Amino acid sequence: MIELHPLLILAIGLLTVIGMILALRINAFIALLSAALVVSLLAPGEWASKVARVAEAFGSTAGGIGIVIALAAVIGLCLLGSGAADRIVRWFLSLLGEKRGHAALLSSGFVLSVPVFFDTVFYLLVPLARSMYGRTGRDYLKYLLAVAGGAAITHNLVPPTPGPLIMADTLGVEVGVMILVGAVVAIPVAIVCLFLIGWFNQRLDIPMRSIGDQDEPEPLPDDALPGLGVSLLPIILPVVLIASNTIVQTTAPDGALASWTAVLGNPNLALLFAAAISMVVYVRQRTPSKSEFGLLMEKALMSGGLIILITAAGGAFGAMLRAAEIGTSLENMFGDSEATGMLLLFLGFGVSSLLKIAQGSSTVAMITTSAMLASLLTSGTLSFHPVYLATAIGSGAMVGSWMNDSGFWIFAKMGGLTEAESLKTWTPLLALLGVAAFVVTLLMALVLPLT
Repeated sequence: MIELHPLLILAIGLLTVIGMILALRINAFIALLSAALVVSLLAPGEWASKVARVAEAFGSTAGGIGIVIALAAVIGLCLLGSGAADRIVRWFLSLLGEKRGHAALLSSGFVLSVPVFFDTVFYLLVPLARSMYGRTGRDYLKYLLAVAGGAAITHNLVPPTPGPLIMADTLGVEVGVMILVGAVVAIPVAIVCLFLIGWFNQRLDIPMRSIGDQDEPEPLPDDALPGLGVSLLPIILPVVLIASNTIVQTTAPDGALASWTAVLGNPNLALLFAAAISMVVYVRQRTPSKSEFGLLMEKALMSGGLIILITAAGGAFGAMLRAAEIGTSLENMFGDSEATGMLLLFLGFGVSSLLKIAQGSSTVAMITTSAMLASLLTSGTLSFHPVYLATAIGSGAMVGSWMNDSGFWIFAKMGGLTEAESLKTWTPLLALLGVAAFVVTLLMALVLPLT
């Protein structure tokens, strides 16, 4: 059989993913799995094992991230159902005040989008944005963009949302490091977002419009909501446990504490604790029947199931790209490892942006790009921690949200904006936030390489 150049195999793999998703409208799971098989068949290795190694890589990735994604889906739905998410939002509003309502909404979206998927966070917070406009009579666009911007930032940068989680797994980054660095990158981007939404609001006068025949939902009374501490606990606890383990393993890996944090700070156990707490809060607040509670869990796990399939297929695709020896080919092209490392940052941002523009899904863009970059990494390639590759890719996946992105339509239809208004607001806002996150990533990689 004729051996193809590794970079040609890479191009064929990427074209397979984009072509199947964009041209044939095939589900991302099928597209990524098919691309993994194509790359495996073209890559070096024994012919008899080329299909089997795809399945093995799929299983390995699913084993690494499957439990975390499933538990995150449970936590998210329980936070919504119990009223805990609503309690967190009201706390931010009381803390920052009505005059800073946009900052409260952005902070709420920023925090809630860590364990809850973006579209769910947006559904939750849009009625609050509309309610705040009803009280103030102005700045509707500012409130709406605050919700969208805050949720989009952590959705792309901080686990356990699927994109950042699979990037960490693919690039060999500990989840705790991804959480810490992703949050450090996300915070200044959120501050930039506050200025940007004010700028858009001053230049565009967009009124609040009714959304079809839907009535605005009545807010729950405060006494029907759980307390702030238990509401925040399912979000804070896993972050603290996982981050503590990362810090201990880095500073004192041989100490007595390290064995304890290795267990308690394991992402699977940490998320299990958080899921248990969120379920207890839900049951205490709503007192559902056993069948109602079972249906809630089934709904949560079904929502996470497809994400697990897509991310595992993306992991298999990345493993097959590594089997094609693309990293060795790149190393031969660029002798300077520092220059190669910086090139990979720009490459990650650029490719992720192009994939986002082409097929619309940020998660697929992050999965595919991280798989490609992982195949390019060899010993000594980077002069900085690979977590910065992940944040560069996540930054790129914010750029280019338009009419082929479900998030674009959620923003437009739930916000009551026209397509033209969304293209003038949502699309440039996310692009600017992506560029800002990439700039922060570049600066941190240079100033704080973590090597």
